[in-house]
Amino acid sequence: GLVITAIACDHRLHTPMYFFLLNLSILDLGSISTTVPKSMANSLRDTRAISYSGCAVQVFLVVILFIAEYSLLTVMAYDRYVAICRPLHYGTIMGSRACVKMAAAVWGTGFLTALLHTANTFSLPLCQGNTVEQFFCEVPQLLKLSCSDSYFREVGLLVVSACLFFGCFIFLVLSYVQIFTAVLRMPSEQGRHKAFSMCLPHLAVVSLFISTVMFAYLKPPSLSSPALDLVLAVLYAVVPPTLNPLIYSMRNKEIQEAVR
Repeated sequence: GLVITAIACDHRLHTPMYFFLLNLSILDLGSISTTVPKSMANSLRDTRAISYSGCAVQVFLVVILFIAEYSLLTVMAYDRYVAICRPLHYGTIMGSRACVKMAAAVWGTGFLTALLHTANTFSLPLCQGNTVEQFFCEVPQLLKLSCSDSYFREVGLLVVSACLFFGCFIFLVLSYVQIFTAVLRMPSEQGRHKAFSMCLPHLAVVSLFISTVMFAYLKPPSLSSPALDLVLAVLYAVVPPTLNPLIYSMRNKEIQEAVR
C-alpha cells in the first residue's frame, strides 16, 4: 500500500519502471487478499468450508493475478533491457502509450487465461468428493476431484499455459544475458553499479517467483503429499507477493524518499 501510494503521489516516480512497479504492487496486494484472508477466517472459525461460487471466484482471481504477474515481470525485464542496452532509444520505445499498451496486454492476458481455466475447470463433474487438499482453491487440486475421463480439455489448457510460461522464461533469460553482457562492458565502475542496482531487485523478484512455481509444479509425483503441497503453495502464493515490496524498497532510495 505504501509503495502504491508513493508512486501514485510522487511525480518524480512517474516513469516506466515505477509504472510497472505500481502494477506489480497492485497484483501482489490482490494475490495476498485472494487467498490469505479466507484461510485465516476459516482457521479462526475452525472450519475448512468454502462455497462453490466462492471457490470459482477464488480460482479466477488466483489465475488472473498469477498469469498477469508473470507477464508483468517479463515486460519489466524488457524495460530493463531497453534502458541498459538501448538507452538512446529508451524514451521513444518506452513512451507512455507503449507502457499503457503493455500493461493492458498483461492484464488482458491474465483475464483471458483465467476465464478459460475457470470455465473449463468448473464445467467438469466432480466424482471424487468435494475436499480440496489445499488452503485455497487451486486448479490442479480441483482436477484431482474430477472424473478421470473428463479433464483432458483442462489438461490441454494447462499444457498451453506451460508452453507460454517457458516462452516467457526463455525471453527473461535472453534479456538478462544481454543486459549483463552490456553492463560488464561499461568502462565506468559507477555506471556498472547503477545498472546493477536497477536490475538486481527485479532479478531477485523474478528468481523468487519462478523458482517457487517451478518447484511446486515440476516436482516428481513421488514427492507429492498433502503436507508438501501445502508448504509449496505457501511458497509460491504467499511468500513472493509478501517479499516483493521489501526487495524493491530496501535498495531503492527513490522509493524510500517518496515514502518518507
